[in-house]
Amino acid sequence: MRSPLYSWAPSFVGSMAQDVEMNCPNLYRDIPESARDEVFESLIQTRHLKLERIISKGHATPPGKWYDEDSEEWVLLLKGSAGLLFEGETEVQVMGPGDTLHIPSHRRHRVEWTDPEKETIWLALHYHGTRDNNDETGL
Repeated sequence: MRSPLYSWAPSFVGSMAQDVEMNCPNLYRDIPESARDEVFESLIQTRHLKLERIISKGHATPPGKWYDEDSEEWVLLLKGSAGLLFEGETEVQVMGPGDTLHIPSHRRHRVEWTDPEKETIWLALHYHGTRDNNDETGL
């Protein structure tokens, strides 16, 4: 389920050198009580990056589907837990609060599970550009 930009998020089209009003949003607020699908909310988007909040509760990638993104992705799990599987691997990578993960572009992956009892809140940064292969952060 896609949600429109937060009303407080700056809407950058090209230049980030615009005057914007800075607010102090809380990423733990406005969590839906229940959602049939995962909730994806774009927080900031430019030509080069997109930062989104993802809210999951008992969600998983449908069987047989793999994410294969054109962009690099850096994920921070803020609350809850999740298990990710990468194509060609057999062990699910379990993430908990504070865990981060860099997913290179075109690295096929899927969410095997998210906590069914409480919300799992993620921040996902999608970005384009080259990265230093010696830098594990990918930023």
